[in-house]
Amino acid sequence: MAPPKESSTTIIHEQPASGAWVAAPYPVVVADGSGTVVEVNAAAAFLMDGVVPGAGMTDVAPSWLAEAHADAVVGGAVPRSPGEAGVLPSVRGHIGDHSFEAHPSWGRDGQVVWWLVDDTDQRLAEAALSTERERATFLAEASNVLMASLNTERCMLATARLAARYLADAAVVVAPASGRTMPVAHAVAGQDATRALVADDPSLVPGLSEALQGFPPVPSRWIDPVTLPGWMLPEGFTGPIGSVAVTPLPGHGVPAGALILLRSNGRAEFSESEELFARQFAARAGAALSAARLYAEQSDITRTLMRDLLPPDLHRVNGVEFAGGYQPAGAREPVGGDFYDVHPGGTESEPSLVVLGDVCGKGLDAAVLTGKIRNTVQALTPMADDHQKMLRLLNGALLNSHHTRFATLVLASVLRTESQVRLRLTSAGHPAPLVVRNDGRVEEAATHGTLVGALPHVEARSVEVHLQPGETCLLYTDGVTEARGGPLGNELFGEERLARALSGCAGLPGAAVVERIQMLASQWLRDGRHDDMALVAITAPRTTHLSAVNGHTRGRYTA
Repeated sequence: MAPPKESSTTIIHEQPASGAWVAAPYPVVVADGSGTVVEVNAAAAFLMDGVVPGAGMTDVAPSWLAEAHADAVVGGAVPRSPGEAGVLPSVRGHIGDHSFEAHPSWGRDGQVVWWLVDDTDQRLAEAALSTERERATFLAEASNVLMASLNTERCMLATARLAARYLADAAVVVAPASGRTMPVAHAVAGQDATRALVADDPSLVPGLSEALQGFPPVPSRWIDPVTLPGWMLPEGFTGPIGSVAVTPLPGHGVPAGALILLRSNGRAEFSESEELFARQFAARAGAALSAARLYAEQSDITRTLMRDLLPPDLHRVNGVEFAGGYQPAGAREPVGGDFYDVHPGGTESEPSLVVLGDVCGKGLDAAVLTGKIRNTVQALTPMADDHQKMLRLLNGALLNSHHTRFATLVLASVLRTESQVRLRLTSAGHPAPLVVRNDGRVEEAATHGTLVGALPHVEARSVEVHLQPGETCLLYTDGVTEARGGPLGNELFGEERLARALSGCAGLPGAAVVERIQMLASQWLRDGRHDDMALVAITAPRTTHLSAVNGHTRGRYTA
């Protein structure tokens, strides 16, 4: 007779006292209601020493099988007639190193026939599958946690916390040395991770120097926990260390650090499978740490470059008020093609140079050329009052560059003479500056010229303008006048609207003029797209003189 199928409950008809099962490859044991072995087949006798007819189940059978037999004969429903079905539950237990599932069925005169099925391989496969599922779930969770932040410190702490929670009792993440110290993150399972700087030789820990250089890990059995330095033991870790595993954290081209796993004494040592899984986790953690470190390095580089590309903050220079405003085309691109600079004169008797320009295009490519123009103009400041020569030299520098973009510029040499401010203005393909007088009149400076960086020769006409105290000259880029918005969303802000707005700013300080124009342009745009917008206001300050001889009373304004 074939053995019953595996299930939690076996339903089978009454069996004869002996029969085909005697030669079955499965171990079979028959015991009566008193717990005495009645019959066994050869497979059962080979499996369990002492299981012979006449022996007691409690003496020769595994305890789990003997207890199951006692429960069956006491609580089981003994069939009263041949053919009547009996219902008995199957049980599971170990015999030696093997796992068995025992399927009972009723025999003659209340005897119970136990079929023993070796399910060791099945149980191992199920356990391995369950372990792999848990590991896959953990790796997915770890990837989400590690990739959620591009901050190096938070990534180190998350790595240590995850490793302590799932892989060991405690974990230590060691980053490559920065100078004479190593950034380290500690974590104990169930506790918050902490970060520290350690000044120690990594070679004191077996395998740590190699892991920090990206070499394969040494087996954990080669590491003696007694030799570990004190800094490796996390605060809150109780008990001596029983086993240690060190694995590298591989990064993008260069090692991202090392992961050290610690287990308390009394727990099983790290198995080969666990060490392999730790390396799989370390690969994800290393990639996240490397990405965070690369992002931090690129952010530092970007901040350094942006510092020179962004327009400067303007203030009063040599008795003249300067104010500037810049609004890039997109929030994600803090720099673009519009720029301005103020280069102060060496003394109050030397003119200051104001440069405002617009490079063709926008974004990073335009910002790179912007930086080159600004650096070139800065080098030409000794000839600040000779605009024609400056433009020729700048034009030649741009034509010899690999860039194919051109630019428009307006130059202003600014010099205060007593209460007035003298301006020499030169436009090279740029909108002419506007001057707002104290009575609200707005005048356009009669300067014009050709683009810079487009033709072999550049031509420009310079004009001289004088500002009385309180009057302002506004330099602007076409991003202001070409801003599209209004009621229908497609109307240009335009030069006339700019002139009317500027007329309403008569007598205001330069900073207020810039802020007013920026506010009106933004309201006109609403949420619409626009080009870069840059403004520079040059204002002749109102002068004061003291009305008292001793100089301590309040002065009054004069115009």
